[in-house]
Amino acid sequence: MTIQLPSLDGTLRPYEPRTEPLPVTPGTPFTSRTVFAAAHVVADPYADTTPDSPAAVDWDATLAFRRHLWSHGLGVAEAMDTAQRGMGLDWAGAAELIRRSAAEARSAGGRIACGVGTDQLTGGSLAEIRAAYEEQLAVVEEAGAQPILMASRALTSAASGPEEYLEVYGHLLRQSAEPVILHWLGPMFDPALEGYWGATDLDPATEVFLDVIAAYPDKVDGVKVSLLDARREIGLRRRLPRGVRCYTGDDFHYPELIAGDDQGFSHALLGIFDPLGPLAAQAVRVLDTGDTAGFRGLLDPTVELSRHLFRTPTRFYKTGVVFLAWLAGHQTHFAMVGGLQSARSLPHLARAYELADGLGLFPDPKLAEERMKTLLSLYGVTS
Repeated sequence: MTIQLPSLDGTLRPYEPRTEPLPVTPGTPFTSRTVFAAAHVVADPYADTTPDSPAAVDWDATLAFRRHLWSHGLGVAEAMDTAQRGMGLDWAGAAELIRRSAAEARSAGGRIACGVGTDQLTGGSLAEIRAAYEEQLAVVEEAGAQPILMASRALTSAASGPEEYLEVYGHLLRQSAEPVILHWLGPMFDPALEGYWGATDLDPATEVFLDVIAAYPDKVDGVKVSLLDARREIGLRRRLPRGVRCYTGDDFHYPELIAGDDQGFSHALLGIFDPLGPLAAQAVRVLDTGDTAGFRGLLDPTVELSRHLFRTPTRFYKTGVVFLAWLAGHQTHFAMVGGLQSARSLPHLARAYELADGLGLFPDPKLAEERMKTLLSLYGVTS
């Protein structure tokens, strides 16, 4: 049996779907790496909303997906950009998500870290930005989750140079109750973050980032680097103070960065581990045994799918992530908060289906095929 998939050139091509999924089972906790999957939110498809109205979330399906990730030993990075933070999910929705997910993590015995930002603001003074960060930090700490200090669009606009970044981050780190994860999100994920740390040149920006960490190493559990530049990440992690982890956020080079070299390795906090969850967990357990080649053998073939989902404009990768969750049966529909299901083309989604199916990611390949055919028919593909 074949299915007709649209190509980028506008033609249809036959594809023969896989009939069996890749066999993966939940297993023991990881011992060699700390691994978070940045998880998506499931929209409520029956809510009467518009793209610019507050998000309506299907809480049951959203929390069920987090239990799925925890069942495979993955931590959940909550209320991050994968959850459409700043792209459909506002602070009020994110705060509710943090509280609900943290409570669910306690019930399930799962690890959780949550994003702390300033998305209550569209601008503001440095004092207002500090206050916005403090409000969100309090919500995360009160929920019992580990904070992830995210990059701030408002700070990018308000800061005149590196000194303001050092002042704001120093203020937050001094008052944090527990060590945090610092997140450096590059402009390929959010163009409004161009020039973060006070410089568009990444070399001086890296020095400012390292200065923040060096001033408060006991308050920094680790750093998440999302620059899609493996060389820069390796150079950065080799300069981190002892005990400060590097969590790769590089969805293009994650197998080699997690595997590491004779001078160290990266842990992981990745959006691509949302659709790859069970396979990624299996690969890390292989790595736990010291079998680097086996780890790479499982994870290297997934890079083509990841690079496809995160292709330019990278910020729309969430559409492919939610699409694959629908095909995999984790939700009953392909709708997204903010209407973002329209952000990728049919040929893009068809290729994502083909690559994911080829990897055996769908627990029920027949269901995935039927849902892909349903989508195709909505676009007029009937053969």
